[in-house]
Amino acid sequence: MEDKILQAIEGLKEDSTRRFDALTSQVNTLTSQMNTLTNQVNTLANQGDTLTNQVNTLTNQVNENTQILKALEHLAQVNRAERDRMIMDIAEIHGEVRAIRKDLSTVELVTANNWSDIAKLKSIK
Repeated sequence: MEDKILQAIEGLKEDSTRRFDALTSQVNTLTSQMNTLTNQVNTLANQGDTLTNQVNTLTNQVNENTQILKALEHLAQVNRAERDRMIMDIAEIHGEVRAIRKDLSTVELVTANNWSDIAKLKSIK
């Protein structure tokens, strides 16, 4: 009877050892999976930081481009104003040139009349 009890206890011991080994294996597997998940979370956090840095860089670039665009728009307005002023100056000069041509034509007519008068006076002498 003692042998049977010892065999039963031995069987229980072996069964407990197998179960303990199985549980240890499962805990080790869970620990490994947890480490893998932790690494994946860290990788995602690093990728998030990288994306944040890229967004910040793009935001800075957009701000810089906006400032450049505003400066170019201002320059275009200044150039437009200068062009309009030059158009007005050209129109004024054009008017003055026409007046000078008219005056020159008048001077030519008067000069021609004077030469005619001089020729008449010379012929009278």
